[in-house]
Amino acid sequence: MSQLRTVQVLGGGSAGSSAHVGSLAAGLVARGVQVTVCAPSAVDRAYDFTATGARFLPVPRRSDPAAVAALRAACTGADVVHAHGLHAAARTALALSGRAVPLVMTWHTRRYAEGARRQILHLLERRAARAAAVVLAPSSDLVDRARERGARDARLAPVTVPAPRPARPDDDAKVRAELGAVDRPLLIAGGSLVPHHGFGTLLDAAGLWRRLDPVPLLVIAGEGRDRDALERRIRDEELSVTLIGRRAGVGELLAAADLALLPSRWEGRSLLAQEALRSGVPLVATAVGGVPELVGGAAELVPYGNAEALACAAVRLLGDPGARARLAEAGRVQAAGWPTEDDTIAHVLSVYDELAQPLATGRAR
Repeated sequence: MSQLRTVQVLGGGSAGSSAHVGSLAAGLVARGVQVTVCAPSAVDRAYDFTATGARFLPVPRRSDPAAVAALRAACTGADVVHAHGLHAAARTALALSGRAVPLVMTWHTRRYAEGARRQILHLLERRAARAAAVVLAPSSDLVDRARERGARDARLAPVTVPAPRPARPDDDAKVRAELGAVDRPLLIAGGSLVPHHGFGTLLDAAGLWRRLDPVPLLVIAGEGRDRDALERRIRDEELSVTLIGRRAGVGELLAAADLALLPSRWEGRSLLAQEALRSGVPLVATAVGGVPELVGGAAELVPYGNAEALACAAVRLLGDPGARARLAEAGRVQAAGWPTEDDTIAHVLSVYDELAQPLATGRAR
């Protein structure tokens, strides 16, 4: 049988989806698959997909004729095309129009919109779900949502990212010194600075725990349209919070932290949660989406949008080293039971083989 050829398509490239594509590309190439990654150039600069052995083609995150034509050309000769995210799937479906090339979509995250945009989002979800031969989703609620939107075949699938690099003994102290948290607790959060990630609630919680002595430092890694508004609140309310912008990974920050915080309205298999539990960093997270499935009893779960519950959980853990140690150990045990990168790659490859086989049989005839 000839070498399997696959194209991986990314849109804006969130940290979780980009890390997943990097892991997937490396694993597929190692198994003899020819991989092309299509994404905006900025995403490749951050994640260096060519280092995995894949071919990289810059394709902007647009749906204009030129961008769609570039994507169509990139997919020429592919046996399977795999789009990551709603926008990437919708654009890829347009690019593949008229071609008998199976499309796989991984629905990484749930999006939110209000007013007229909510209807547009609904239509986008339907278009993406119906265009895909198979929809893969990291949590049961997203599988259900894909089916509700008309997916022909929606499956629960592991989305595992590389384990964090082991920290050197002096790394934690260096990171804490750089952030200004040598003599006070360090709390880490991360993600796109958009409303549904709950950073407004997190700032509310920071206002509640500033009565502690010393006051914890909250560091948030990420960029997004809410940055200016968040910075104004931090300044006006004199909160001990630092926004440090986008990071390729938050592993080294988490390794130095006393607590990790995940205040989102929805998460599937959160990258931050995975890295926190693997690193043995106690996690306080909202009980939403796929988070309870992911963490089990190895994290402190609170309701979404409840700043008081979030602050109380953080303060209680900061004041109880024994509880933090127990939660850290529970996190490592929980993480040890997750699907591995090899499991994820084998699962995806089995889907590709399943879809590509009928095409190969048809060509042989």
